[in-house]
Amino acid sequence: MSAKKIMIIDNEQGLCRMMAAVLMDEGHAVRTFTDPLEAMDLFRPGCWDLVISDIKMPGIDGLEVLQRVKARDSGVPVVMITAFATVEMSIQALRKGAYDMLTKPFEPDELLFRVRNALNHNQLKTENRQLKETLAGKFNFDNIIGASTILQQLLEKVQKVAVRDTSVMITGESGTGKELIAQAIHYNSPRKEKPFIAINCGAIPDSVLESELFGHKKGAFTGADADKIGLLKAADGGTLFLDEIGNLPLSVQKTLLRFLQEQEFRRIGDTVPTRVDVRLISATNSDLEQEVQRGSFREDFFYRLNVINLHLPPLRQRKADIPLLAAHFIADQNKKFKTEISGLTPEAQAAACEYAWPGNIRQLKNVIEACLTIETEQRISLATLAQFIETDSAVTPPDNDYNQALARFEIDYLRQLLSAADGNIEAAAQKANMNMATIYRKMKKYGLRKEDMIN
Repeated sequence: MSAKKIMIIDNEQGLCRMMAAVLMDEGHAVRTFTDPLEAMDLFRPGCWDLVISDIKMPGIDGLEVLQRVKARDSGVPVVMITAFATVEMSIQALRKGAYDMLTKPFEPDELLFRVRNALNHNQLKTENRQLKETLAGKFNFDNIIGASTILQQLLEKVQKVAVRDTSVMITGESGTGKELIAQAIHYNSPRKEKPFIAINCGAIPDSVLESELFGHKKGAFTGADADKIGLLKAADGGTLFLDEIGNLPLSVQKTLLRFLQEQEFRRIGDTVPTRVDVRLISATNSDLEQEVQRGSFREDFFYRLNVINLHLPPLRQRKADIPLLAAHFIADQNKKFKTEISGLTPEAQAAACEYAWPGNIRQLKNVIEACLTIETEQRISLATLAQFIETDSAVTPPDNDYNQALARFEIDYLRQLLSAADGNIEAAAQKANMNMATIYRKMKKYGLRKEDMIN
């Protein structure tokens, strides 16, 4: 464990010196105080990793120290020391936010054990918070790639839907990014601190799907050797994303319909209902209204799921986004494999924009990855791209001259970028991972005006 900053507060100087010596031998930076008021005057949020405080002290007692520390920095663990431990006192300290209680007299090894536990616990909390912040940032609407009008209109709708706790059905062809939209909804909703759990209904056999969703009691069926909580219970407080919802058996549809109506269900073999608070987001690439007509999908269940419908357009209807997505995937691969491919040649880019991409964004990502695996030049060539998709040999860039083709692309790209950002240069720069000065320079070069980009 790396060195941590520890504050010790105890009116016994000898005990302070002993604890400081033990903890400094472990490599920690320790400061001791015999006056709790002086310690609190010097306590600043973010400056300490752990506080160890006696309870019985003149001036203010340890419980007051605990309250002041937690009021200023709730994330700092506090270990309380007392020679007069009682159950009532321990409960009071723990209720006020103490991490642990240490009873005098104690051995150095016990001090180290309690301190390590407190610091490890705090490290896990920090890592968990950072992970959540990373996820929230990853699924921020600004990080969904594309400047086409059709995508921007969809994202405006998604942003409104995210904050309203209602069922959402996402439709669209395979590979259009339905799970990405579901994650964006979750991480921009009031449920973002709770779990997001995804299940592909078409990838799990019908025989075990009910147990996976609802759980089971021990002995409910052959092989049920222990109680199992289902995914609905695991997602309590958060979001359950059901991908390929059209593959659900009618029996499971009936149970989920009851859950949507009552917010409760019964595990297999259980006689007592389980109540949970879960938002359902579903997705499908099939026509569920036709499935309803055929009788393979319940009509009442369909309408319960389809309160809000979000339809993701196929990539062939978002041609303006293809260069942006390709650049994003190239950057990802460069970072992953330490390569320096700068992009597509004008010929390759023109071919990519003309291709229908039946596998949509997922196919584009895979093709870019495959091209980077075999490309030996600075940019992905048309010859390389043609090994993975059908290209029209007649496809040529708008101008045979590379500089003219590049200029035309940059002008179109800047127009789309600035239009999507309503002329906001800073927002456009963040979206494109560019320096603001670069955007100003290119606007001047091509005679573009910010006023012309405002919708």
